[in-house]
Amino acid sequence: MSALVLRAGRFSAEIERRTAAVSSVLVAVALALGLLGLCYGTVWATPGEALAALANRGESAFVIREWRLPRVTAALVFGAALGAAGAIFQNLTRNALGSPDVIGLDAGSYTGALVVITLFGGTAAQLSAGSVAGGLLAATAIYLLSMKSGVSGMRLIVIGIAVNAILTAVNSWIILRAELDVAIAATGWSAGSLNGVDWADLGPAFTILAVLALLLAAISRAMHQSTLGDELAAASGVNLNALRPLLVLAGVGCTATVTSVAGPIVFVALAAPQIGRRLAGAAGVPLFPAALTGAVLLLAADLAAQMLLAPVSLPVGVMTTAVGGSYFIWLLFKETKKT
Repeated sequence: MSALVLRAGRFSAEIERRTAAVSSVLVAVALALGLLGLCYGTVWATPGEALAALANRGESAFVIREWRLPRVTAALVFGAALGAAGAIFQNLTRNALGSPDVIGLDAGSYTGALVVITLFGGTAAQLSAGSVAGGLLAATAIYLLSMKSGVSGMRLIVIGIAVNAILTAVNSWIILRAELDVAIAATGWSAGSLNGVDWADLGPAFTILAVLALLLAAISRAMHQSTLGDELAAASGVNLNALRPLLVLAGVGCTATVTSVAGPIVFVALAAPQIGRRLAGAAGVPLFPAALTGAVLLLAADLAAQMLLAPVSLPVGVMTTAVGGSYFIWLLFKETKKT
């Protein structure tokens, strides 16, 4: 398959033509869904009105810029972050089931956030720190329990599913022990929702995700080389001992940052990398198509959640769970049969 070489000064990147074409289509779909998200609401706006509102013109400018635009932007950015996190862990484990929401990292991030909410009240900074800490502790526990066979293989997936079940029980216990108002808020938040997000919520999260995106851009080539096998990766100059902790940190950081704002949104990280891989026709799990696919999936799910029972807006996690559950059963059966 022929490749395109993109150059910017001293830096260059090589991308397959099919991957570039698929990525362009996904960007176009994301922009179209984003425009639909800006138009949709209690009062419909025309595409012209929505675009004019972005330039702060028109009667609906405030509603679109301050209410609808943050939600659309959050869906795109958070979906991309979840898609990238899924690609990281599926490359690390070399298994399509190696997703943060399957192996317990989402549940660990939620545990950290719950502890912060119940003990400290839960400011935005505390939620972010608690989510990251919970996700890293869950990742550490899974890694230590699966050290016998390394970070790849079905053993890590099975241990991750077990840890996920344990943490889900712990989270239920924390909610039951919390004050009633805290328990109600935490239960609603656990569904994963973009309802009511605003720019104040998104600023710190977007900053963290931008830093993680730069980190992933720097190590993505080494990540794909590592999927060739430890010996071949080491022979090509990849320092696996340094690479793997950075990948885990980036993957957990993406997942935990989304969880700290929107709650645990499941199955996007599981499905997006595999859909992106098949669209791009890639042998491995490419990072960029996975992120773009995640952005499209989450925004489409959020629009469906708003429209399904309008004027009631469902949490987006309800939609991703309903669709992703069936996908997970199929994928689990396929991977178990293959193994």
